[in-house]
Amino acid sequence: MKYPKGIKPRPKGPISRNRTPDGKVKYGSRGMTLEKDLDQTNAYYLETGRAVIHKKPTPVQIVNVDYPSRRKAKIDEAYFKVPSTSDYNGIYRGRYIDFEAKETRNDKRFPFINIHEHQVDHMRRCHEQGGIVFIIIKFSLYDETYLMPIGHFLPFWEAFLEGGRKSIRYTDIKDASLLLKQGINPRISYLDAVDEFYFENGE
Repeated sequence: MKYPKGIKPRPKGPISRNRTPDGKVKYGSRGMTLEKDLDQTNAYYLETGRAVIHKKPTPVQIVNVDYPSRRKAKIDEAYFKVPSTSDYNGIYRGRYIDFEAKETRNDKRFPFINIHEHQVDHMRRCHEQGGIVFIIIKFSLYDETYLMPIGHFLPFWEAFLEGGRKSIRYTDIKDASLLLKQGINPRISYLDAVDEFYFENGE
């Protein structure tokens, strides 16, 4: 189809992370997820000596093991258990750091169904002990990633437990969070946001 002056109109609504604003596919970013981006970021922080932060392994419940020989064992059946704590932890600038990372394709809100109550309780306890605690939330349709300090998240969560909204609105997250810069190294500059909120602002 021909358009005036050869310019295609910009698609309405959120921009897919796999497309540019004019609708072209970004092949280099296909298949990338928030977890992979954070793994690359944490590897870069470790290599450059900026921080030591790792993803906690997902606990697995082994149900059945087969022993085809005396020296070999083969797991026949196993299940992922619900993690009792958050996704990532480590040390940064002499302080304990602990955070959860979530990605949603919802363009208007972050549903609380994406996070477990015991994970929030764990982060609350770490926060009360003086740790650096936050949630990284990615809106994949906008290709926007936010760092929301746990102190800003908890009022929304407590209102939910008392029968309030079952999600946080996208606009509320924008107001209560810091938008994270994205690049090559690091992929997601979340420690810059940590510096701004927890050290420069004296939190």
